[in-house]
Amino acid sequence: MAMEAAPARPVGPTRLVYFDDMWALRYDSTVLAVHQVSPSPCFSSAVQEYESSRRRFETLGWAPAKLRSRCPQEEGGRVAVVLDATVFHPQGGGQPADTGAISGAGARFLVEDVRAKDGVVFHYGRFEGAGEGCSHGFKEGESVSLEVDAARRSLNSRLHSAGHLLDICVHNVGLFQLEPGKGYHFPDGPFVEYKGVIPPDQIQDKKNEMEREANKLISEGAKVLASVFPYEEAAKLCGGSLPSYISKDSNPRVIKFGEYPGGPCGGTHVADVSAINSLKVTNIRVKKGLTKVSYSISP
Repeated sequence: MAMEAAPARPVGPTRLVYFDDMWALRYDSTVLAVHQVSPSPCFSSAVQEYESSRRRFETLGWAPAKLRSRCPQEEGGRVAVVLDATVFHPQGGGQPADTGAISGAGARFLVEDVRAKDGVVFHYGRFEGAGEGCSHGFKEGESVSLEVDAARRSLNSRLHSAGHLLDICVHNVGLFQLEPGKGYHFPDGPFVEYKGVIPPDQIQDKKNEMEREANKLISEGAKVLASVFPYEEAAKLCGGSLPSYISKDSNPRVIKFGEYPGGPCGGTHVADVSAINSLKVTNIRVKKGLTKVSYSISP
């Protein structure tokens, strides 16, 4: 969501608690900055994106009452909170933002969107009571408690893990020519895209094979592990190489499903592959040297 925001003073990178503990939904943090947010020139696009995101989650049964009836940008009072550490996952890497609440001694902040820029995580939303003559808010340096919406996080994590599981399935069914590219793990039509193509006469068979393989792996289950490694070690864990966009001077975070090769990822995932429940490959489309595999998961 394109929103203009700048902290009153420079702040350092936000520590991402979920990098080390993907299943933490609560955490105590410290407020570094709180500031009013003004809509950017892309205001109408931001409103449309918010409404689209809201509808995606409503179709899957997630729709908090406080978000059902309004778009926050249309009511004013939108602010951004910056913390020293957060359990909230910002939108990025194909995964939607977490939502939830941040509570202080005298105020409660409803987190409606989360974005990251230059290592700083911005929690967008509003204070309860804002717009009703209430001056509630946080002070810099105040200790606050964070709580992520568990249902939304669970859905986001299951969808993201399902996308990574398909990477394993592609290899297991013999599609070695496909190289993982981008992924979209939102509820409205998630997919993973690969460089390389499947011959037209094999698409239907491979679609069925991938779905069977995915559900076989789900039924067997496997622990999901995430950790940060030096570049060379991360490359070994990911089958011998990493995508070119990852700097060789970095320490990539790697997600591993059981004993299968891992993949670089900054998102949240299930604790065990079995938590995906079931997966359906809904479509495979090959175009311009790319293969797009669309999928869905059970509620």
